[in-house]
Amino acid sequence: MLRTPGAVRDAERWTAHNYHPLPVVISSAEGAWLTDVDGKRYLDCLAGYSALNFGHRHPQLIAAAHAQLDRLTLTSRAFIHDQFADFCRELAELCGKDLVLPMNTGAEAVETGIKVARKWGYQVKGVPAGQATIVVADGNFHGRTTTIVSFSTDEDARADFGPYTPGFTIVPYGDLDALTAAIDENTVAVLLEPIQGEQGVVVPPEGYLPGVRQVCTERDVLFIADEIQSGLGRTGKTFACDHEGVVPDMYLLGKALGGGIVPVSAVAANADVLGVLKPGQHGSTFGGNPLACAVAVEVVRLLATGEFQRRSAELGERLRAGLEGLVGKGLVEVRVRGLWAGVDIDPALMSGREACERLMERGILAKDTHGSTIRLAPPLVITEEEIDLAVAALAEVLTA
Repeated sequence: MLRTPGAVRDAERWTAHNYHPLPVVISSAEGAWLTDVDGKRYLDCLAGYSALNFGHRHPQLIAAAHAQLDRLTLTSRAFIHDQFADFCRELAELCGKDLVLPMNTGAEAVETGIKVARKWGYQVKGVPAGQATIVVADGNFHGRTTTIVSFSTDEDARADFGPYTPGFTIVPYGDLDALTAAIDENTVAVLLEPIQGEQGVVVPPEGYLPGVRQVCTERDVLFIADEIQSGLGRTGKTFACDHEGVVPDMYLLGKALGGGIVPVSAVAANADVLGVLKPGQHGSTFGGNPLACAVAVEVVRLLATGEFQRRSAELGERLRAGLEGLVGKGLVEVRVRGLWAGVDIDPALMSGREACERLMERGILAKDTHGSTIRLAPPLVITEEEIDLAVAALAEVLTA
């Protein structure tokens, strides 16, 4: 007797319905492959929204977690532990920044960035108290806290969660003129995703990010890059900003930083920015805990070799070629940067959800977003043959 139907029913019965998962129940995983409770294997083409860039149960990361579990897992930041300095130093060096502030989730990193930018605006730039504003882009996805959804343009994420936090100006994504016009004397930061993941892997026009960097420098405004999904090897570079040689004032990191084992996020910036925080002004009980740091420092060391960035760039070209071959054959458009793709299906054929359900039947797990768009973001350990398998399954779905 199959176990999946009952397990799905139990999940639906006892869980708040804030997600609409595919009807698959995973029990184990390794590398790029998942196995459900009935023994069926699936190729993971979501990778936990980039939290599993290094695949499931990467041996080096698992070994670091096991070793730390036997010694020390939590102290809180009331004390210093022996994994903390190594993690902060090596991540700061990877980012080319002076300092790191560890947190847990991506949303916490974004909230931290907002708080730091406002404090910097008041203490360094001289913005009048309570008047700081931050410019953001429509189509953004930075998390789901009440402050973050206050500047979301996705009504599913925003509706009925007011009253909303003020202090944000929304401009069209990719429109440098609109962004420039929105900056005034009270603007303390521009907060952007270098590539909008939730929106469907939307890559901005060439020259946009360098333009944002330039105007932020000229107008004394912080450029905050939310690289929580796009960073740490996903796009074929360490950071998506690297594709155009752009260095933001602040990196917001998460997801892959925890190696698919523990939630880890961080803010990286120079001392003239993060230095505005003093003891007692911001913190987290679990942020920078020993277990998180032990895993995350190994993530940073994997990235320092450049191997995963190269794999993403090279295999991403194979993914691009396969997907572009399906344009006009059920696909309307594809957008690919490294091993990250937004795939627009002809809405006359099916919705994105329907496409993902049909891919699931063929042993491929992916995630839909916004109508007939699906996202493909396999672990960076995927092989050429596995990429071909995923593309072939999509072709079959489109023509079935």
